[in-house]
Amino acid sequence: MEIPYIVVIMLFSLGIYTIITQKNLIKMVIGFSIAESSLILLLMLVSYKPGGTAPILDKPYEIVVDPIPQALALTSIVIGGSVTAVMLALVIKIYKRYGTLNVDQVRKLRG
Repeated sequence: MEIPYIVVIMLFSLGIYTIITQKNLIKMVIGFSIAESSLILLLMLVSYKPGGTAPILDKPYEIVVDPIPQALALTSIVIGGSVTAVMLALVIKIYKRYGTLNVDQVRKLRG
């Protein structure tokens, strides 16, 4: 296994570990963003070809890079930013209502 794939696995594991173990909602959102970024990095690593070039049809090339994974990664970045913004807006609303960002305390106050 190459080093970039190990980095992707480590980043994804760090993000999931953060989501599972942290009680602070902001830290959970950060963990989600880390896991999401690792998946975008994985998409870029899978589509990478050394020496590849853009697929221009009027010139013959031996190694051509597929632009679809790059477009999907760009779309994923935009969607991820939007989802992160919505999560942070919800965290702000929870803090205004309950006065805390701790998940356990919110459960106690809600119940």
